[in-house]
Amino acid sequence: MPGNGAVTRSTLRQQIADALRDEVLAGRLTPGRAFTVKEIADQYGVSATPVREALVDLSAQGILEADQHRGFRVPEYSLADYRGMIEARALVTDGMFQSLSTGHPAFDPQAPRTMAALAAVRRRGEEAQRAAAAGDLTVLIGYDLRFWRELSGLFGNPYLADFLHRLRVRSWVCAVQYLRRLPDVRGRLWAGHTDLVDALGRHEADTARAIVAAANEHSLALVERLAAE
Repeated sequence: MPGNGAVTRSTLRQQIADALRDEVLAGRLTPGRAFTVKEIADQYGVSATPVREALVDLSAQGILEADQHRGFRVPEYSLADYRGMIEARALVTDGMFQSLSTGHPAFDPQAPRTMAALAAVRRRGEEAQRAAAAGDLTVLIGYDLRFWRELSGLFGNPYLADFLHRLRVRSWVCAVQYLRRLPDVRGRLWAGHTDLVDALGRHEADTARAIVAAANEHSLALVERLAAE
């Protein structure tokens, strides 16, 4: 039955993409690591088609990049790349929060739907903070990405939310190669997620921008210090 086959292939494609993304974000697939479609297909015991599709998806997200000699490889982002990502993230979030000052049509912190959504986002932030306190970088990255994806989604622009998500994924891919050098990340990473949600809930755009600016400065300073070492 073709329908079932299509579903199976789509599921495999997503499972392989998720597994490889987690390997990159965990630092187990290191920058510059190259591999072919066949190598990954053999590793997972599946056909080449869903693997190729998964690798193309990850390339579009900036988690992998095509390599004409080897197939695909983990990108080797530079410190300058990371600075650029931080700057781009700041421009996006500044624009989001600035819109609150003029009355954003999709973001009304007094509306029951927005209040419920903010509460859900805050729970993601709490999980991210617990992971940061425990020094679990892999769990922190997962919750941080979900936090920002859901938070940006509250502003009613799926293109903006998707763009910010891709930026944050790429910046984590870049940062993790340095952060994995630390023997212990407890207390070293930004964990102001709930402060940000609370500021937005109070409709304090300037406070929200200041929180994000401090987070970006903290992340950049840490990565720069690790790169220098």
